[in-house]
Amino acid sequence: MATRASELPLFPLNVVLFPGVVLPLHIFEPRYRQMIADCQEQTTPFGIVLARPESQPLLEEPYPVGTMAEIRELDRLEDGRYVLMAVGVQRFRILSQHREKPYLSALVELYEDVDEPAEDVEFHFKQAYSMFGTYVDLLLKAANEQDSDVRNHLPGRPEELSHFIAYFLDLQNEQKQHLLELTSTLERLKEELVILRREVPFMRQMLIGSQNADHNILN
Repeated sequence: MATRASELPLFPLNVVLFPGVVLPLHIFEPRYRQMIADCQEQTTPFGIVLARPESQPLLEEPYPVGTMAEIRELDRLEDGRYVLMAVGVQRFRILSQHREKPYLSALVELYEDVDEPAEDVEFHFKQAYSMFGTYVDLLLKAANEQDSDVRNHLPGRPEELSHFIAYFLDLQNEQKQHLLELTSTLERLKEELVILRREVPFMRQMLIGSQNADHNILN
């Protein structure tokens, strides 16, 4: 069955939004103020897309896959600017785009991961859950913060976790876009595990070096 296409306002940014992630936004350009006003009036989401680095100012060209964002906690300032929280809800693929309005719009269709063997996905999900939990623990230690409950706040489903890890990792936007465009939860988790297996030992060594340096200063 063909996926039904729909019209969606687009907001090109230098950021990759993933489903399940909250992104604070400050809307100050007139064209995007109009976009937010239109979305509010029609009770519709808008799409956040990564702008290609070679794009011209005011003529941003987006990558083909983005994420629909729902507007939350909207606050309109006295001068007309907006401050809001954008919540990623669903990926989409651009079929065609136009500039009939002050902002970029597109005809889009939903973009989803394919069905995969449950056992394989679950195996890699458990590995990623554990490894990413360790990664976050090390980040908190490096920042002299503690949160023993952090693992209980991680997404409990494979696809949701794979999106959250992709958002959280310190990667170039092009790498994040690659992870966003994958249609395999399994492949996304596998690629993230490769990164985590490299980063976790590195962070452990960094912490040990920092602790040794502190010890030497005290002595």
